[in-house]
Amino acid sequence: MIKQFAGASVWSEDLNNLLPFYRDVLGISVTLESPGFVLIGGNSADAPALGLGTHSEIHGRNTDPSRHLVSFMSDDVMADWKRLKDAGVEFIEDPNENDELIIATLKDPEGNLVQLLQWKSN
Repeated sequence: MIKQFAGASVWSEDLNNLLPFYRDVLGISVTLESPGFVLIGGNSADAPALGLGTHSEIHGRNTDPSRHLVSFMSDDVMADWKRLKDAGVEFIEDPNENDELIIATLKDPEGNLVQLLQWKSN
């Protein structure tokens, strides 16, 4: 029986195109690191996390960025949006609100979509 979500991966021609952005610009902690692959955002090695890795079948920027996106929870989307915008990060959607969430959408260095989410009750 399938028990829980374990994670997802974003592949690159070179891990070094993505890791500095997610780790240093977004500020997501590295949970596990090995040559060519890292897990980020998990609280422990067995928690759901995002994998970033080098893959021989990936070449260049993502040509279909709307196919998938990665989301990270924030305790202050507006502050993160301003910090990242000031750092030169490209946003395709500035923060906006729906019934429950504040959402902002940006691109990583290879054109993959990333969303920042904040529950409005926070």
